[in-house]
Amino acid sequence: MIAADLLAPSSLLLGWLLYLAALVWAGARAPWVELFSDTRRQHLLFGAVLAIFLLWLVRRDFDSGLSFHFIGLTAVTLLLDWPLAILAAFTAQLGLTVTGHQHLLSLGVNGVLLVLIPVAVTECCAQLVERTQPRNLFVYIFFSGFFAAGLAALLCILAGLGVLLFDGRYPMPPWLADFAGYIWLVMFPEAFINGMVISALVVFYPDWMETFNRTRYLQAPREDDGDKHA
Repeated sequence: MIAADLLAPSSLLLGWLLYLAALVWAGARAPWVELFSDTRRQHLLFGAVLAIFLLWLVRRDFDSGLSFHFIGLTAVTLLLDWPLAILAAFTAQLGLTVTGHQHLLSLGVNGVLLVLIPVAVTECCAQLVERTQPRNLFVYIFFSGFFAAGLAALLCILAGLGVLLFDGRYPMPPWLADFAGYIWLVMFPEAFINGMVISALVVFYPDWMETFNRTRYLQAPREDDGDKHA
């Protein structure tokens, strides 16, 4: 998370414009009818907002104006689908802003970096997996969960560094060339957290997952397949 003091006015404005456009698009694509008629989905949405809010409160704030925390939006995206995931994360951001843990001016930029990028990466990975229509449950858990979360963390870090370099208000440390080694320390925990949540949901509550094809992944083996292996 980046403080507003480290960003140029043009970046703050552009971040808000992109984020607002994404929020409008997510609001237009959200399944409002199903949401208002399904109590379970409402509970999942409110629970996701609370989980994101609490996860983002567990953070390390640096004196420079940067903050580090895990994202967790890969699991939320696979649970709720991308429109509700964006809206849930925005609601959690509003909670952080009200409690003084995030600047209102930088909410747009942080929304693009910490919400739109992870959600987009997860959605792309899930769509690629769905196109191949694998029957192996591990493929869904690994590529849509572990891999997508790690890739999202990597792109968030690189995009954040790119914004800071472009604005030129943050003095880059002299060991920036060695920064690649620290990226792995962020990617692996992010992938592990999201992957384990996805694994638990798939095993115990597969009906909760909006992006999980229960019929294909959890169906019993066909008899002809068994005959071939006999």
